[in-house]
Amino acid sequence: VLTSDDPETGAKNMFTIITLASSNSLVIWALCGRYVLGHEAMRRMGTANVLIAGMRGLGVEIAKNVILSGVKSVTVQDEGLAEWMDFSSQFFLLASHLGQNRALSSLSQLSALNPHVHVNAHTGPLKETLLQQFQVVVLTDSSLDDQQRFGTFCHSNGIKLIVADTKGLCGQLFCDFGEEFEVLDADGETPASAMIDHITKADPGVVTCFEQRHGFVDGSTVSLSEVCGMTKLNSYGPVDIKVLGPDSFSICDTSSFSEYEKGGVATEVKKSKILQFKPLDEALVDPELLVMTDYGKMTKHQTLHLAFQALHGFVKRVGRLPLPRSQSDAELLVAMVTELNKVSQLDQLDEGVVQSLSFTACGDLAPVNAFIGGLAAQEVMKACTGKFTPLQQWLYFDALECLPEDNGGEGEQLTESTCSPRGSRYDGQTAVFGSGFQERLGEQKYFLVGAGAIGCELLKNFALIGLGAGEGGHITVTDMDSIERSNLNRQFLFRSQDIGVREKQKSEVAAQAVRVMNPNMNITAHQNHLDPDSEQVYGHTFFMGLDGVAAALDNVEARVYLDGRCVQHQRPMLEGGTLGSKGHSLVVVPHLTESYGPAKTGSQNAIPLCTLKNFPHRIEHTLQWARDQFEGLYKQAAEHVNLYFRDSAGFLERTLGRGEAEALEVLECVWGGVGGQRPQGWEDCVGWARRQWETLYNNDIAQLLHCFPSDQLTSSGLPFWSGAKRCPHPLTFDPSNTTHMDYVVAAANLYGQIYGIVGTRDCSAIRSILERVHIPAFTPKSTVKIHLTDKEMEEERESGNLDTGRLDELQKKLSSPPVNSAALQMHPIDFEKDDDNNFHIDYIVAASNLRAENYDIPTADRHKSKLIAGRIIPAIATTTAAVAGLMCVELYKLVQGHRKISSYRSGYINLAVQYCVLSEPLGPQRFTVSDRSAHTPTGMELTVFTCLIRGVVSIQVRQGVTVHPHTTAPPCLELCLHNPGDLQCIKAPKCEARE
Repeated sequence: VLTSDDPETGAKNMFTIITLASSNSLVIWALCGRYVLGHEAMRRMGTANVLIAGMRGLGVEIAKNVILSGVKSVTVQDEGLAEWMDFSSQFFLLASHLGQNRALSSLSQLSALNPHVHVNAHTGPLKETLLQQFQVVVLTDSSLDDQQRFGTFCHSNGIKLIVADTKGLCGQLFCDFGEEFEVLDADGETPASAMIDHITKADPGVVTCFEQRHGFVDGSTVSLSEVCGMTKLNSYGPVDIKVLGPDSFSICDTSSFSEYEKGGVATEVKKSKILQFKPLDEALVDPELLVMTDYGKMTKHQTLHLAFQALHGFVKRVGRLPLPRSQSDAELLVAMVTELNKVSQLDQLDEGVVQSLSFTACGDLAPVNAFIGGLAAQEVMKACTGKFTPLQQWLYFDALECLPEDNGGEGEQLTESTCSPRGSRYDGQTAVFGSGFQERLGEQKYFLVGAGAIGCELLKNFALIGLGAGEGGHITVTDMDSIERSNLNRQFLFRSQDIGVREKQKSEVAAQAVRVMNPNMNITAHQNHLDPDSEQVYGHTFFMGLDGVAAALDNVEARVYLDGRCVQHQRPMLEGGTLGSKGHSLVVVPHLTESYGPAKTGSQNAIPLCTLKNFPHRIEHTLQWARDQFEGLYKQAAEHVNLYFRDSAGFLERTLGRGEAEALEVLECVWGGVGGQRPQGWEDCVGWARRQWETLYNNDIAQLLHCFPSDQLTSSGLPFWSGAKRCPHPLTFDPSNTTHMDYVVAAANLYGQIYGIVGTRDCSAIRSILERVHIPAFTPKSTVKIHLTDKEMEEERESGNLDTGRLDELQKKLSSPPVNSAALQMHPIDFEKDDDNNFHIDYIVAASNLRAENYDIPTADRHKSKLIAGRIIPAIATTTAAVAGLMCVELYKLVQGHRKISSYRSGYINLAVQYCVLSEPLGPQRFTVSDRSAHTPTGMELTVFTCLIRGVVSIQVRQGVTVHPHTTAPPCLELCLHNPGDLQCIKAPKCEARE
């Protein structure tokens, strides 16, 4: 199925498999990947064979991500034997594997990640004959000689080559995809589209878009459709444009075409492009091929390009990497880099970077491997699919600012002795930070909120670095979700056998998995939702006992709440998020960096209600409308009825207190569930569904056209149905139409479920019932008012211009609940996108596409509909691993207590186009109080009044609706405002005014 040449057929077959083999995870992996990569890219992935050489920490990280992505096969190669140094980042090695081959030791765990990827191990040396069997070859932990030799071979034989390497706090990535590599889709973004307001007859013709930014750029290619009048453009084909302004662009010569009348949509047409790559030995001496990740470190990364080459030379000469903190080894490496620079002639050679690389090169750090491994695995996916823009061609990363700050000699001094190996699982980390820092990591108490994609990656990193794994240390993780099949393609701590088991919540399964990785982990799993209701668990005492918090959440509201709690208790927070190939990381340090802050309004992206109700023009509008229909018909209606049965008097009182308009809507809904409309059997459910179809797709549209006929003009004489307003047309029910029947089948079954009535999928039986269903005749009413804007809708609701008689009638009818109310309890339905047998997505797809047909909007297949209506945030393992790696790099700095804001980094990545930008975070907001500087967290207002006569400062700190007044404070006061209501006079020792 995955190799079907027809994407449409492939998609249908995939969904058929779900119903036939629900225990099989193949399809879910395919579907999850398709949300990010698309049909064709997933088909190509399913035919690719990948070789990954080297199974230390970086190699296993890349292998894990590639296997989760769903290639055909992965072969892992390694001649080396497991040693303690590997345990700092190789998460599939156990103590029992010491002295055994790393590839063989990792094989069973790698195979379990995705049972539909063939995973093999090769323990012999790399040879050209082996490489010939693969489309993509990844080299890790390899010598420069091997890189050049195999690079030349791969380039000559059309094999895509990726070289990835990490040394301590530094990382390197290189790609060679051959002489001609076709990129089918440069960025993976949905093609931009814009509705047309006017097109001129000219050379060139000028297109003006309707009240919006078109989103195109110069050189974009667009296709035009649905144009009335100038209809030749609909078949003209893709045309290159020149942007004239945010709402206009020029196209081809339209002077000979008919006059433009109305309508039209301009849609971006994505074009493939051909990229050329140089083989490694040529790219090695081309400084133009260096891609920056931190523009504040340009000189450092140019130096690292030479330093990594010199490091290979050092190993070749000495037979080992430079020893940790060895001054003599560092001097030798600096001399070798200086010699290389005689040829490269860098404007500025950063010898400090070379020395730091030498001091730390023996180190093997999980967060650095996670970041470089995420990037490298994404390049493998690009090589297999042609989707997204590959790296051209070198990338360097360093986190050398993690090293101890210059603190005047305070703290542990790193020496050869403090960084020497101790036969410990943390030797790779001790080589960089010393043994004292390892003890501090073990003593940390951290709170992880979320055990999903990022949460799993963070827990893996925590286990590897030993966070909370020492005496007095502890990790608390909370996540209230259970494990779903769609989680498996990026939440690598979970397996198929964990799905649907009540006692196997995400947090508990994840905690058990990392205890296997590191048996010393002190971790407790909770299943609590983090909100004000859980403050009895996560209260003041809990937060004050923490060293820090990590946020692995999937919504802004929860992040804002957690940020507020961290600010209130002055605790640092690590935060990260992903959206497909995009990701970000943020560190919040009390008194030093900006906090996450309050939620930004999302109203600019909200769809106006009047658009959803009457004037949709995009498939997103009809899908949102279908979701709203689902919630109203199958969830809210049943919930209202049940609330009414529990406390009829109280329910009526509360409902009437919400305003007449909302009360009328709710009470009509309740009466439908308890009165004469309640279905008595399956036939009633089918009849209801058929009448519902008639109301939504015929009667409502006929009423709209009665109010605004197709030839309606505005007050200014312009056509009413123009621009973003598509003129609809009613539909006529046809039982032979698949979409019509899909709606009836899904709607009837869902309606039956909320009343406890068993339905069927038997379409022939349903058609027989439909023949007996009476459809009342419909006559449009002249008294109906159609609102053109949300403002009109709100004014209508506030005006009280409602049928109060009907409201009184319903109130009387519902004043006495039925005596058998217990038997009439209903069963509200919560929308669930991942169960394809529950009719939920069936209903959404049919309901949305029928409405799209009403308005001549191009329909959406099940895949796209599920993505939008299910509000699925696409997640892939590569981005998740990279973001978690960046978060844990910042964790190193927090544990060391770095106090320079320049030591910290905020990260923004888009792996689709290899965009990685690391930048210094912003500082907190600052205020001046009594000629002294103070700062407050975002969202807190500070008002200061100074009495010049008495020399008194009156201060108010306002957070939410709580006001904390503090008066009679002396002018010498320096304020600490991160904990509202607990101001401290910290520089007035003789002052008694402690408020």
